[in-house]
Amino acid sequence: MARRMLSRFLLAPAAAGAALAGLLITPVQATAAPAAAHAWTSSDQWGTYTTSDGYTLYNNIWGSGAGTQTIWADSSSTWGVTADHPATGGVKSYPNAKKVVNKPLSSLRTLTSGYNVSVPSGGSYNTSYDIWDTDYDYEIMLWVNHNGAVGPLGSQQGTVSLGGSQWTVHKGDNGSNQVFSFLRISDSSSGTVNILPILDWIEGQGWWHGETVGDVQLGYEITSSPGGLDFTTNSFRVSSS
Repeated sequence: MARRMLSRFLLAPAAAGAALAGLLITPVQATAAPAAAHAWTSSDQWGTYTTSDGYTLYNNIWGSGAGTQTIWADSSSTWGVTADHPATGGVKSYPNAKKVVNKPLSSLRTLTSGYNVSVPSGGSYNTSYDIWDTDYDYEIMLWVNHNGAVGPLGSQQGTVSLGGSQWTVHKGDNGSNQVFSFLRISDSSSGTVNILPILDWIEGQGWWHGETVGDVQLGYEITSSPGGLDFTTNSFRVSSS
């Protein structure tokens, strides 16, 4: 077929030239490259993913009246969620990344974490660290930012300057464990938290004693995010020695 078409162009050069000119001015439609897929995504209520460097990500839709939520991850330090929870009260979820420390508080010389997050201007949520002992008897929450109708459990205990920030401190009990909440005086989307002095301060108050630090988690405690809101962790790292 190609040979027969070539002989026609040789016999009729003018027609061939016109045909070639037509071909030259015909635009070629570029095909866009498909968007790169994330290393992991899940819309499962309890979806989990463990990274090669020992972090675990957890979709964790645990509250009543929750809507939909999809978590994605490219690495332990780059991940996020799109959450569409109704504008009602009560925490719906706490998607998070976790690093297991599993060291007695008395043996720790350092425990720090760096974070960088992008959060929406709407909705009701807090961005918080959740730090546990190995028996899950004590929960230490460090709120680095919050928005909307949210508040900590328990009664206010005063204001302290620890770990590189100023915090208001609340102490309470949820029926399963003690909860110590530290709310940063000014919201932050990035920084480094020196966690060890905070834990030492709690022990100095006599609120716990001789505990082993279990998990250090960072995530988004979401009460409402109607219409679908994006929460993105741009970086997260936990270091201890």
